[in-house]
Formats: sequence, structure tokens, C-alpha cells
Amino acid sequence: MVKPVTSRGLHNLVVQQLGRLIVGGELAPGEGLPREEILAERLNVSRTALREAMKVLVAKGLIESRQRTGARVREAIHWNQLDADVLAWRCDSMPTESFVEKLVEMRELIEPGAAAAAARRRTDAQLVTLKAAYDAMAASEDLDAWAEADLAFHETLLRATNNELMVSLFSVIETALGTFFLLSARNAANFKAALPHHEKVYEAVRRRQPEVARQAMLRMVSESRTNIRGRGRKKP
Repeated sequence: MVKPVTSRGLHNLVVQQLGRLIVGGELAPGEGLPREEILAERLNVSRTALREAMKVLVAKGLIESRQRTGARVREAIHWNQLDADVLAWRCDSMPTESFVEKLVEMRELIEPGAAAAAARRRTDAQLVTLKAAYDAMAASEDLDAWAEADLAFHETLLRATNNELMVSLFSVIETALGTFFLLSARNAANFKAALPHHEKVYEAVRRRQPEVARQAMLRMVSESRTNIRGRGRKKP
């Protein structure tokens, strides 16, 4: 299960490998990890590098390490779910329906309020950047270009709130949002189907109409939920 790490001394590789195994369910909650010397040998890294990696995984809440019982995988409830690596690992392991639903709920709680705040506080320069992101979405010719521009649109919107806490939040949820947008667009009949919703949000922000922006964003999120729920009904 555990593959050797070829670059000795790079503890981040150990973090990435063990993190994916834990979040992906290949190392189950409560499962003990091999003793330090055995695990270091299997991963082909020094014990110093392994210790550094274990400290990172402990900080992320994925494992606990005790002197007598050694390192064990923790239940998901203890994971730092907003950690960028943890989010990335969850998204890489094909998000479950329940996780996707939680992403939708997160968007419903955050983005309509952010759209309203952006309509109240955006600067002229931020409006230009928002329009550029919208134009990039309109001009996109494939799904990857669309998803990249879509993410830029939502990042700009959060920045336009001019609330540093909201801006910082984007850096935390960026991976999850990017995966969500890709899933939603992939399951729509046309990956540009959400473009009119983005235009309505943009226009409301341009005209400084907070409630209009809020409602337009709510409708956008609702349509995304419908698209993603439809993926389970699609034929392979």
C-alpha cells in the first residue's frame, strides 16, 4: 500500500502520500501506522524526515501520536477540513455525494452575502477585473478554460467585498470551489449554461444593487446543485 518515496529528505512527499491514503480511506480511522523505523524504511526516507512529516499530519488532525501506542489515524471529525491539503485530498478522491452537498451548503452560506457586500463596496478597478473574468468565461472554448475563468470570477467577487476575512477565506476554499465548478460544468448540458447567472451577478455589482446580487448568486448556486445531483442519474 505504501510506496517508497524517491527523494530522500523531502518530508512533504511523505505528507502528501500518507495524507492521500488517510483521506482516501486506504488507512482507516483507528488504524495504527507501522513503527517509526519500519515506516521510514518502507518510505525510503530518513527518520528525521518522517518525524517532520508526522508533525504536519498531526497538525492537520489526521493522526495522533502517543508514546506508548504510536501513531494512529484519527476520525474524520478531527481533521482540519479547511486545510488546503485536506480539501485537495478529498477532492482528488472523487467527492462523495454528501461532501458535494456540504460544498453546496458552504457556497449558500458564503457567496450570496459576498455578492451583496461586493455590490456595496467594490471599487472601479475591482469591477474591471470582475468583467475581465466574466469575459474570459464567455470566450472559453473548453471546460478547463471555463473552470479557470469561473474560479477567477468568484475570487474577484470575494476580493470586491473589501473584507480581509472574506479574502483570506478564498485561499482556504479555493481547491474545493475549483473542483465544484468543474463538476457542475461537466454535468450541465452546456458547460456555459451558468453564464447568464454570472452576468446577472456582475450587473448587480456594477449597479450597486446588493439584494439583486444576493438573489442572483443564490440562483446560481441552486443551479449548480441541480447539475451536480444530476451526475448520479447520467448513464456511463
